[in-house]
Amino acid sequence: MLYKLLKFLVGVGIKLYYKEIKVNGRDHLKTGDPLIIIANHPNTLMDAWVIGMLCNQPIYFMAKATLFSSNFKLKLLRSLNMIPINRAGESKTKGVNNASSFEECFKILEQNKTLVIFPEGTSYQERILRKLKSGTARIALEAELRNKGNLNLKIIALGLNYSQPEKFRSNILVHIDAPQTIHEYTTSYEEDKIKTARKLTQQFRVRLEKVLVTSDSKEEDQLAESLYHLLKSKYVINKTNGAEADHELMQDISESLTEIKVTEPWLIYELKEKIASITWKLEKLDIKTDFLDRRFKSTMFIRQVLLAFLFILFALPIHIYGLIHNLFQYLFTDWLVQKLTKDVEYFAPISIFISLFLYPFTYACFLYASNFFFDLSWYAIPIYFISMPISGLFSYWFHKYLKHIGYKWRYMLLMIDNKKVIEELQQEKQQVKKMLFNEY
Repeated sequence: MLYKLLKFLVGVGIKLYYKEIKVNGRDHLKTGDPLIIIANHPNTLMDAWVIGMLCNQPIYFMAKATLFSSNFKLKLLRSLNMIPINRAGESKTKGVNNASSFEECFKILEQNKTLVIFPEGTSYQERILRKLKSGTARIALEAELRNKGNLNLKIIALGLNYSQPEKFRSNILVHIDAPQTIHEYTTSYEEDKIKTARKLTQQFRVRLEKVLVTSDSKEEDQLAESLYHLLKSKYVINKTNGAEADHELMQDISESLTEIKVTEPWLIYELKEKIASITWKLEKLDIKTDFLDRRFKSTMFIRQVLLAFLFILFALPIHIYGLIHNLFQYLFTDWLVQKLTKDVEYFAPISIFISLFLYPFTYACFLYASNFFFDLSWYAIPIYFISMPISGLFSYWFHKYLKHIGYKWRYMLLMIDNKKVIEELQQEKQQVKKMLFNEY
């Protein structure tokens, strides 16, 4: 019961926190057989929550034992279908026994249920697929061995591709590959367990790499991220948009960097220099990167700014209403998250967890106060309650819209007074594209 309730609440929180969650291959999750989902792990608890939201069936998670550090946490997390495991190199947690945890995993699979494992073991907000632990392969192979190869266990690789994992209203693209069996490994596993487990783990890595965009090092990941922010533009016509377009751009960047490292490694340094130069100039001018892809017509821009001004006058009262009912929660959550953790991987899940309680509680206080002073009618109460979160989302969007108009105004003035500066930046950006995608 608690699992279903929290799944619903967390699902609502995730859909509000992220602007778009695009899923490719969701039908692969409906196998009707025992299932192990292996996934990358860039965003701590959020990864498990997103997978849980996508699966119609209840799912069970393997999690590091340090999360179960007290009797209260142990009981709570166990009620949420989480299975603790003591990891090598960490102190053992009281009340957690690995043999019992593995036995529970086997029974879950033997009951045709779904088990989620993050074989990297740890969570870092990088596009680097770290070394996979062989425990997932051992669990899968032992489960089949216990059932004489008749379990028909399926393995699915699931790739979680976040555009900006910690950022409110960013995107997620989830790639889910087709389920595969491990029958070809069961015979050799009886002969050499260690070697076969390693071989299957390597296959897991290959499958995960197919559903992810990955980098070979932290330095390369940072360069890819810088290029992504420089080249991402809503003014460039794409076949796709949203989460899928973000993923395709990052994939193109990653593939090009991989090729450059082999064929023209000196270009890496030149790309870094170009990006640093463009970024510094844009920050000095205080305009958005994607404005460099805009066509400029002074009459069109003036008309757009005037229409925007009229819209701002019309929408300002709604914005103020949204601020009154949501600003405290927004600022307090942001402040509290940074007090609770310095690890950016925990920002999103902690923000959602706090918001699930703080926002409804604050709305209830507003509702109680308004009803006390104004004696609201029965139909006004639900309307007022619903208006608070809706106006909050509008206020967030309106704040970004105001910033966008500010950027647009500065861009218009630059194009009128100092067009040469913009043209030079446009040329530099085109040079980066040519260097990256070999467009000579």
